[in-house]
Amino acid sequence: QVQLVESGGGLVQPGGSLRLSCAASGMAFSIYVMGWYRQAPGKQRELVAVITGGGDTNYAGSVKGRFTISRDNVKNTAYLQMNSLKPEDTAVYYCNARRLDLQYWGQGTQVTVSS
Repeated sequence: QVQLVESGGGLVQPGGSLRLSCAASGMAFSIYVMGWYRQAPGKQRELVAVITGGGDTNYAGSVKGRFTISRDNVKNTAYLQMNSLKPEDTAVYYCNARRLDLQYWGQGTQVTVSS
C-alpha cells in the first residue's frame, strides 16, 4: 500500500534552518503532485508548497523566498528546505501526494521554532 513517511522535524531557533524529507513507497512517485502542508494548534491545515512531477512549484505567500520544495524521482522522496524560520512557522508538517482523485497523507512531523 502507499506510504508517506516524513522526517527531519525538530526544535530550531528563529532564523535557523531545517530540511524535511518525505519518503514514498507503494506508488508511481513521479506522476504524483507532491505537497507539504502544515497545521498549527487551533488552526486549519494550510498548503505550504507543491511540486509537480516535472518540477513546477508553487508556494504559499508566507514562505515564498524562505522555503524550497524539491523532489528526487529516483529516490521517491520529496523535500522541504526551510530557511530563516520564524516562530509562526511552528506546526505539524504533513507530506501529501495527489493525482486526479487519489490523495495520500503522511503522519506528520513536528517543527517548533523557538528560542
